[in-house]
Amino acid sequence: MTSDSPADPYAGLSLDEAASTVDRVAEELRRSLFDGEIQPGTPLREVALAGALGVARSTVREAFGALVAEGLADRLPRRGIVVRRMDAAQVHDVTACRLVAEGAGVRAWATATPQARAELRDALTAYADARRSEGPVSAFTAAHLRVHRAVVGLAGSERLLAFADGLYAEIRLALAQVDRSRGNAAEQVHSHETLVDLVESGDTAAALAELTAHLADAETSLAEVVLGRG
Repeated sequence: MTSDSPADPYAGLSLDEAASTVDRVAEELRRSLFDGEIQPGTPLREVALAGALGVARSTVREAFGALVAEGLADRLPRRGIVVRRMDAAQVHDVTACRLVAEGAGVRAWATATPQARAELRDALTAYADARRSEGPVSAFTAAHLRVHRAVVGLAGSERLLAFADGLYAEIRLALAQVDRSRGNAAEQVHSHETLVDLVESGDTAAALAELTAHLADAETSLAEVVLGRG
């Protein structure tokens, strides 16, 4: 298989000269993962990637380490480095944990700082802007997760935010697949607007009910993707 073959998952990779070589390789791999060029479950081949990007194998190896640390890839016995693919049980577990973290943020609205409240509104605005900009899916997904992170941020706990960041790292690849396949970005943004409006209203019970329904729908969509039905 040649590097310019349509079936080659590495064919679209290229490097930006502005950063260190390892950082550039890792960032280009992230872009390719989030844009769907390299799919979950795909083995990441050190030799092939080094050749495709024109870098040393040791550089690719270090970049792989960064992806594994971020939860974007797994180091598997006898298989090497593989792009992370969640299963339905993992999606359910992450969703349950998200409900705990984001629910804590919803409950904290009354005591949240002005900065945390402003970040929630700013994140929602950025999400709507990302939808209108027709930029890469990776940017839309990042804006999507920023809204949920801002909900957690209302609780004012750095530890809770770090916990949430770990959860979002686990689902980001699958969520990018959902965002690519759904084709209803306007509806997604509207759903988040409804959630944020309820949070800002101070009606905790209604906001929690909306959050629960929102995350249940997200779990269904993510599970369809990881099971290959999306």
